[in-house]
Amino acid sequence: MRRVEGTNNVKLLECINPVKDRWHVRWDVQQGEDGSATYMEETLSHKPSEDEIKSLITGWYNTETNLQILRGFVWKDIPVWLSTENQNNFKVAHDLALQTDGATLPVKFKLGEDADGQPLYFMFEDLETLTDFYIKSVKHVQDTLSGGWEMKDNFNPAEYRTE
Repeated sequence: MRRVEGTNNVKLLECINPVKDRWHVRWDVQQGEDGSATYMEETLSHKPSEDEIKSLITGWYNTETNLQILRGFVWKDIPVWLSTENQNNFKVAHDLALQTDGATLPVKFKLGEDADGQPLYFMFEDLETLTDFYIKSVKHVQDTLSGGWEMKDNFNPAEYRTE
């Protein structure tokens, strides 16, 4: 599977070699301003069923959603790595700080890395700052999941039917 460039009126399912029974499945068409487009494309050695197409595309949506959760959150201009482990660590630190009225603060976390791969740390000195961070990180996860669900819900198998 790869992202390719083409035209914005590309066929979503196309037989590219009838002799070898090669098919292209395309999705996530992003139209450019000049009539061009980029899209994801997978080449198959057979005509795929609707279920196979749906599985391929929703699998890609799931992967993209997970990557956006993991790498897409930026807080105070700091890119934050939201692995499941980090999400849990942030929740525990926030819950403990709430339960102890901030007695467990300050707490320091490695949030991510800069463009050069250098670690980016942040010291949470007060409950207000930690709460701001935590609420925004949870919102990022929820919004990203919601967007992923919407993409999958908008999948229309009829667009992949051929005569």
